[in-house]
Amino acid sequence: MAKAPRKGPYICGMDAALDVVSGKWKGLILWELDAHRVRRFAELRRGLPGVSEKMLTQHLREMEEDGLVHREVYAEVPPRVEYSLTESGRALNQALGPLGAWGAERIRREGFTTVDMPETSHG
Repeated sequence: MAKAPRKGPYICGMDAALDVVSGKWKGLILWELDAHRVRRFAELRRGLPGVSEKMLTQHLREMEEDGLVHREVYAEVPPRVEYSLTESGRALNQALGPLGAWGAERIRREGFTTVDMPETSHG
């Protein structure tokens, strides 16, 4: 059964923010779209090693409903669909910057390994 979207009441601003970024892939989707501005579904999937088609679709739909992602469908054969961040999505991505810096420092401090990314994805 799908999780019902939360619309509050929230305990605090952190609760409301974490509600829209909950899920393993949402922060990475924000990062990928911020880095490349516009991505098609297959490009997003290649840029996020390990994400399933189902999970990416689900997260993109939720992020669109939350006003973070814009989905543009072009009337072509076959149809072309492009995803980009909304102003709200860009603002959220900027707000997450310090969290990413904290995580990078943790990786360095603890000596954790990271995933090797294809050059074309985040080059």
